[in-house]
Amino acid sequence: MKILSKTQTRKIARSGDKTRANQSSANRVSLRSSSLSRASALGRLASDNAWLIFVVLLINVLGSLMVLSASSIESILQYGSPWAVFEHQVIWLILGTICFLVASRVDYALWRKLSPLLLCVSAFLLLVVLVPGIGLHASGSSRWVGAGPLKLQPSELAKLALVIFGADLLTRRQNSIDDWRKSTRPTVVIFGIFAILVMAQPDMGTTMIMCISLMCLLYLAGISRKQLFYISGGLVVGAVIFGIAEPYRRERLTSFLHPFAQSSTGGYQVVQSLSALGSGHIMGVGLGASKAKWGFLPNSYTDFIFSIIGEELGLIGTIVVVLLFVCLAIIGVRIAMKCPDRFGKLLAGGIVGWITAQAIINMGAVIGILPVTGIPLPFISYGGSSLVFAMIAMGILSSISTRSQNTPAPLSLVHLSSDPRHVKRAKANIDHRRNSKRNSLDL
Repeated sequence: MKILSKTQTRKIARSGDKTRANQSSANRVSLRSSSLSRASALGRLASDNAWLIFVVLLINVLGSLMVLSASSIESILQYGSPWAVFEHQVIWLILGTICFLVASRVDYALWRKLSPLLLCVSAFLLLVVLVPGIGLHASGSSRWVGAGPLKLQPSELAKLALVIFGADLLTRRQNSIDDWRKSTRPTVVIFGIFAILVMAQPDMGTTMIMCISLMCLLYLAGISRKQLFYISGGLVVGAVIFGIAEPYRRERLTSFLHPFAQSSTGGYQVVQSLSALGSGHIMGVGLGASKAKWGFLPNSYTDFIFSIIGEELGLIGTIVVVLLFVCLAIIGVRIAMKCPDRFGKLLAGGIVGWITAQAIINMGAVIGILPVTGIPLPFISYGGSSLVFAMIAMGILSSISTRSQNTPAPLSLVHLSSDPRHVKRAKANIDHRRNSKRNSLDL
């Protein structure tokens, strides 16, 4: 048996220590790499697209639940079953989910090619709605085409078509954005034609949403403040004129200012809405225990479903709904800011402006701080066309987010096409000085 010397023993011990050290360092590296992979997985999980899907899912689940609760009494009276209206809403939700999945997987650039077709189809349907015997009348207006539960509201398609058209036009004419004849005027003219068609139904609420979408697109495109001032002033004047032109609109305006003074006429719906909201207190009376839905509050599961939420789920329920829409707006703005191309930014910004404005106007009318316009609360109110086209819009947002993750882009939202105007003026002055020096040298 060979006896090792002390020196050899020390060398062997040192080599063993080095081996163990290398193994421990390798283990640390593997742990770090695994932790980094987990962090990247969590980062992908917490992307804007994932949050968008999560918030849209929550809003739709809450909306379906509240439609079931708010429509149960009316559903029994009309169809003999408390589930009938809810079943219709579920069918539309399934269709909207399919449309969301398709739109999220399609490249959003395809919508630029489909923009003329969507615009022509929506304009044709808006004209068809006005034809007697074809358009379906309800509550003094003709807004739907179809039969039975399969009804389409063309104005909902028009909202999406106009946002896509405006984003496409302002993208193609980005180099002449300061020339109102080439960019602002055609956009305003097309929006104006569609607004006239919608007002002929009549539907002033949808017309207001279209106008707000127009202002969002023009602002994000970077037109001058002077043009924005003139256009917004013209829209306000037009809204006032249309608001006082018809007796029922004048009654809505006066009842909005003093609802309790007209509690039995024009202010009845607002008074009942406020009564339902007030009776919910902080925690609510309980899901399904609403009294307002027993015929006291008209349109309890459509335009005024927010009142039923306040009554059954209380102040906490209404705050949750508001926070969900705030989160949806923030996520949409983040998606627009991260998009690398101009069309995607404008399209995302227009969609966010449309959905957010519609939610604000609906909730404002329910709580009595805005006139009643008759527009639904997105994703929550009962209505097939509104739900499906809102889901398509969310699918487009998801597509923009998915295709913007691997492309670096500056976090900017306004003045997308070129430098700000003060930079343009500085460059123009520099060029002017250079040209003047060259001319002086030539002389």
